[in-house]
Amino acid sequence: MARILITSGPTRQYIDPVRYLTNASSGRMGAALANAAIGLGHDVVIISGPVQVEYPSAAQVIPVRTTDEMLDAAQSEFARCDGAIGAAAPCDYMPRVVSEQKLSKTGHPIQLELVETPDVVATLGQQKRDDQWVVGFALETEDHRFRATVKLQKKHCDLIVSNGPQAIDSQENEVELLDVHGDVIADIRGSKEVVADELLRHIDQRLVVARSGA
Repeated sequence: MARILITSGPTRQYIDPVRYLTNASSGRMGAALANAAIGLGHDVVIISGPVQVEYPSAAQVIPVRTTDEMLDAAQSEFARCDGAIGAAAPCDYMPRVVSEQKLSKTGHPIQLELVETPDVVATLGQQKRDDQWVVGFALETEDHRFRATVKLQKKHCDLIVSNGPQAIDSQENEVELLDVHGDVIADIRGSKEVVADELLRHIDQRLVVARSGA
């Protein structure tokens, strides 16, 4: 049995006290992965941005809002986990300056200067111990496999799941699972529950059991 950290859902980066940047990630993939992991007998801790989806009651759920909050929680929990699955869609950019007051309309355009947020999966990949593993997700609109392979290496992942924008806020998903060399080891499509079950089967065999020496 392993203790698995799963990041899930979107994050928010605030422009002012009421407005924010985000995306349409629903958390369904994270919930499906958690259910699949629990079904295999693993302990699961979920770090989730704001979602409407219900996570399994057997999982520990840590709610966060911003990418920085997700990173802080992930780093804290990862130290006590065997592995992590980065299924969240953290907001990649945040305003350089956040207004303390609600911005009022002036009738004129406004400009936002955006800076990159920290990369949660890359940070965990860089900090993982020899006995830990990290599985990332790569959502791309073009050159899916190539870009996923680049992210696999850049983020120090042991496996990476490649999918497209059709996965966002959808009941279905179509993914490729790539190993540490960038080779496709599974092509999976169907409901997110079906995809999650198959992904966890590979993760369990290639990472959990292999690292346990069983």
